[in-house]
Amino acid sequence: MKSLPPGASKAPIKFRMPTAENLIPIRLDIEIDGQRYKDAFTWNPNDPDSEVVSFAKRTVKDLKLPPTFMTQIAQSIQTQLAEFRSYEGQDMHIKEKIVPLKIDLRVNNIVIRDQFLWDVSNFENDPEEFARTLCEDLNIGDPEVGPAIAVAIREQLYEVAAQSVSSARETRVGKKGRRGIENVTNSKTGNSALDLLKLFGSKGSVIRKRKEWYLYEPIVDLLSNEEVGALDAREELSAR
Repeated sequence: MKSLPPGASKAPIKFRMPTAENLIPIRLDIEIDGQRYKDAFTWNPNDPDSEVVSFAKRTVKDLKLPPTFMTQIAQSIQTQLAEFRSYEGQDMHIKEKIVPLKIDLRVNNIVIRDQFLWDVSNFENDPEEFARTLCEDLNIGDPEVGPAIAVAIREQLYEVAAQSVSSARETRVGKKGRRGIENVTNSKTGNSALDLLKLFGSKGSVIRKRKEWYLYEPIVDLLSNEEVGALDAREELSAR
């Protein structure tokens, strides 16, 4: 199932990521005895659970981390997978809605900030392809930036999808206090999302053309080694 047929946007479907591939975002931030490991990536929830342990073992070996990290890495991934799977099989109402997504990331010495519109009813949209195109348009050569952007997009789409399950639950119980994707959009952005929807139209592509950058202009900053060091030190202090 890639996209919804015309006229079927209000029909509930079973929970999944509203993207071409049903990949979920995983974020790790583990500190043991003063040593810290941070990472973010996507995971196929259909992979066998044994892959989690294998991944943890490979990570510890490749990064030369203490063996105690293996258990913590595996447990963190399993916890996030369990949360995603708790939604599976439940009804999800995907409506013809465009939601604004925001990116504010630092990857190595590159800071990128951006915001754009995403059609959550189109299951052919691909965060990884969007990230690759954005990096090409902005001449970003660091291979770690694209995957980081894709994960950030998937994290926000996961939140929207989870909210849509809540909406479906409340619809079954009653229509009082109904929360749908409309409220996710309006509560975070006010009327700006509706104004932009009029500009783009309901069939606007999530892959933006250069002529549309005046609406949401991406910002890319290159940091010096001194600035990177200062930010790293600040993050270390805030994590304690």
